[in-house]
Amino acid sequence: MSSPSPQPQMDPKIWSKLPPEILEQILSFLPLKTFFNLRSTCKGFWSLIFSPSFITKHSSPSSTSPFSSFLLLSHPQFHRHFPLYDSTLATWRNISLSLSHSLSLHHHNNNNNFTSLVSSGGLFCISDYSSSSFVVCNLLSKSSRKIEYPSSFFHLEHLTFVATPNGYKIFVLSSHPSSSRNNAFLYDSNKLSWSKFESFDPIVGDNHHQQGVFHNGGLFFATPEPFSVVRFDLESGKWESDVGELPNQVTFIRLVSDGEGKLFLVGGVGSNGISRSIKVWEMGEEGDWVEVEVLPDIMCKKFVSVCYHNYEHVYCFWHEGMICICCYTWPEILYFLVGRRTWHWLPRCPSLPMKCSCGFKWFPFVPKLYASV
Repeated sequence: MSSPSPQPQMDPKIWSKLPPEILEQILSFLPLKTFFNLRSTCKGFWSLIFSPSFITKHSSPSSTSPFSSFLLLSHPQFHRHFPLYDSTLATWRNISLSLSHSLSLHHHNNNNNFTSLVSSGGLFCISDYSSSSFVVCNLLSKSSRKIEYPSSFFHLEHLTFVATPNGYKIFVLSSHPSSSRNNAFLYDSNKLSWSKFESFDPIVGDNHHQQGVFHNGGLFFATPEPFSVVRFDLESGKWESDVGELPNQVTFIRLVSDGEGKLFLVGGVGSNGISRSIKVWEMGEEGDWVEVEVLPDIMCKKFVSVCYHNYEHVYCFWHEGMICICCYTWPEILYFLVGRRTWHWLPRCPSLPMKCSCGFKWFPFVPKLYASV
């Protein structure tokens, strides 16, 4: 019996002279997990990944990301580890992301101190009462920044974190023991400072799991009953109320922006607080809401039954052509593919125990190695 032939050797005389631009292109096709581990295996790879040409090629808006896009699931039973659903390949990955490294940089030992966690543009923003600060981190580059709360008397009522073309902004509402009104603060990563503005108090209500939506230079918020849409201008700090006349008989409303000029409204339609249907509208050129699609009846019945008509648990976000509709009490995502105008359920995470309580929080995540904190 003949022995297996030896594996061919890579001739160093050939491979050591591989042009850098070809090696850059090869690296761009590596899977996420390999890319994570690559930096610590070879100084040459490390320097190449952070070379000006590689950064220019893979951080420009027109370039194709070397990574897939993901949906991350947070649940108390995962202890700050996030299972990854690869929305590009439509499958769960057998790896998860962790905040442990970013937290250790700021000497946090107790993850239970974290009160809020949001994501945008490949970055995460975490609020921590124990250190009176926010932590903005890039899990891919393992970089982070600590940002002190904007005031000494700070009690977080609402947190919105948005990545903009030139950085990121943190918008918060804070209650004060000596005032019946909330205070609004805005952090600008370019100025590295906070600004204080008047608040529009009704935006806090049944939207505890919903961020504001960045669209056309402003943040849009859906208010609790009586329902309305309001806008906060990021440049002037002024509020605009009653943006667009809402459809009739809405039982809840949520906002979603595609980041490219379209603003969507997701809402239930019914009476006496009971949704008989769920619809998607798009803001028209005249500022009116134009109906786009209706959720099929059988899927609507499932969704309203799993949230028990407690719509305060419902939140929505945009992710790679999808409008994702989630419920804090349910482990699945209902999503609408805008381009195809079709509805789907995302499959349940296989590593999630069959019996688990509420606390399901989803995050859109498109890895960006050079997203700066």
